[in-house]
Amino acid sequence: MGDVVKDEYQTDYVAGQDNIKPFGLDLHAPVFPITAILVVVFVMGTLMFPEAAKELLDGAKLDIIATFDWFFLLSANIFVIVCIALIFMPVGKIRLGGMDSKPEFSTISWFSMLFAAGMGIGLMFWAVAEPVAYYTGWYGTPFDVVANTPEARDLAMGATMYHWGLHPWAVYSIVALSLAFFSFNKGMPLTIRSAFFPLLKDKVWGWPGHIIDILAVVATIFGLATSLGFGAQQAASGLSYLFGMSSGINVQMAIIVGVTAVALMSVLRGLDGGVKVLSNINMALAGILLFFIIFAGPTMSILENIWATSVSYVTNIVPLSNPFGREDETWLRGWTVFYWAWWISWSPFVGMFIARVSKGRTVREFVTAVLIIPTVITTVWMSSFGGSALEQIDKGIGVLAEKGITEVSLATFQMFEHLPFTGILSFIGIVLVLVFFITSSDSGSLVIDSITAGGKTDAPTAQRVFWVVMEGAIAAALIFGGGADALGAIQATAISAGLPFTVILLVMTWGLLKGLTHERKLLIARGEMT
Repeated sequence: MGDVVKDEYQTDYVAGQDNIKPFGLDLHAPVFPITAILVVVFVMGTLMFPEAAKELLDGAKLDIIATFDWFFLLSANIFVIVCIALIFMPVGKIRLGGMDSKPEFSTISWFSMLFAAGMGIGLMFWAVAEPVAYYTGWYGTPFDVVANTPEARDLAMGATMYHWGLHPWAVYSIVALSLAFFSFNKGMPLTIRSAFFPLLKDKVWGWPGHIIDILAVVATIFGLATSLGFGAQQAASGLSYLFGMSSGINVQMAIIVGVTAVALMSVLRGLDGGVKVLSNINMALAGILLFFIIFAGPTMSILENIWATSVSYVTNIVPLSNPFGREDETWLRGWTVFYWAWWISWSPFVGMFIARVSKGRTVREFVTAVLIIPTVITTVWMSSFGGSALEQIDKGIGVLAEKGITEVSLATFQMFEHLPFTGILSFIGIVLVLVFFITSSDSGSLVIDSITAGGKTDAPTAQRVFWVVMEGAIAAALIFGGGADALGAIQATAISAGLPFTVILLVMTWGLLKGLTHERKLLIARGEMT
């Protein structure tokens, strides 16, 4: 066959070969203990000095965002271009797991899992608050347009979709596809370091790989813990708004305990009986809520808004993606760059989970499902929720019209208040928030466990139980010990991790394209592909 078809991505490394097995567990020797120590030190330091930690870490976050805003935007653009190209390239025919591989899950269950892990709670948290913020100038406006004008309204929806559409899903696609390809097609451990084999070769199983995996675990834990903490606050605010009950720390702690308990049960049921079932419930509830909003709200206005949002998104995606010569720095850095850093820091978790459930899909099918379909669904979702809120503002209805954004966690419920079936909508909304958190916690523990077990996917269940409990404990400790300051500090750490991860993702992109191109040559030479 010649050198052209020699497999360049073979390794003798076996998942778990560096593991230790204390107390019947199965742990990667350097990654697990170092990660545990780092997490404990960070959390203890934050709890002891919440205000100082927030000030210090917020300062670092803001410096990174201000200095590297251009780098985040250009990198995100590269990820989108590469993903769209992969849909049309000949390598799109390559199947994850080999050409004879079959999907483990039905298309609906597969999509439900990747969507729930990828966006989840954010769609509930920001679907109303973000368009209203851009329209009213709560924290700057895109391109510095005058707030509360027709131009601001159109741009509000387009800019919201810009943050929740192709770009974040492209980030997830790159990570997920890289991990799935090197794990399922080349037999490497399902862990972040495997994607760096084209660059580092067998050195990836040493300290360079350890550092990559440790960064991924720390970013994932902190991202999940802060999301769980902020989600508990939103759910508590919703319960307070709906039933007049307290939204204090005790209620938030009870929510975290409840979410963690259900996530624990899901873990014990396994991937098939846990995450898959919960993700399907997620999508069903989200569909019911969306149906209610469209038909209980200003139906014709929402349908028109879907089209207007799509046009605004397509029209403005290029100017919004431009990092140079922008005068709207407040909005650009406070929103776009913050989002890109957050999505990128979140990508090891989401990408690895999507990879875990995507065996048997072709590259073309994978990228289309992860990039295009969520963007279409999100357009309908944001147009319905955000459009209804903007309609209320234009007509002078409700708190959002009178005061704008008073508290982000309440914005969705304030919009619900002026729709028919308010109680039903709010209740479904709260349940959806909680179920989204449960699936995030469950899928997050699966990912963290896989990395800290050296890429093994069949590690003892007790390890996943440990990580589920740890995520809940960290969130509870942060809320109880430091409140919003502590959560903000840990969130700032997760976002700051977005900078080194952007570099990691760019290298990953290069390795993926190199690997897929080589794999196609191999398959053609073997007669498995034309």
